[in-house]
Amino acid sequence: MVIVIANELPPAVRGRMKLWFIEPRANVFVSGIKDSVAQTVVDYLVKHCPVESGVMIYVSQPKPPGYRIVTIGTPRKPQTTIDGLQLIVETLNSSELQ
Repeated sequence: MVIVIANELPPAVRGRMKLWFIEPRANVFVSGIKDSVAQTVVDYLVKHCPVESGVMIYVSQPKPPGYRIVTIGTPRKPQTTIDGLQLIVETLNSSELQ
């Protein structure tokens, strides 16, 4: 499975993505393509999306944790890697703690 979340995609890339993916929300794409095809899609996105696109790609993989994250540009939420596990950093507001 591959999930692509973007701030904005070039129109040509977005049209091409609709060949392989469903788009449940604007600039959110989901597909159950095979791993070999998934790498081709990731390579295509890396080659054709400018860093302003803010793309975050989740690709399933057979080894733990079961996914890997590929980013193009700077995502809105920062990432960190702990013991090889890619994680998204969530910040809590003081109002959420109460």
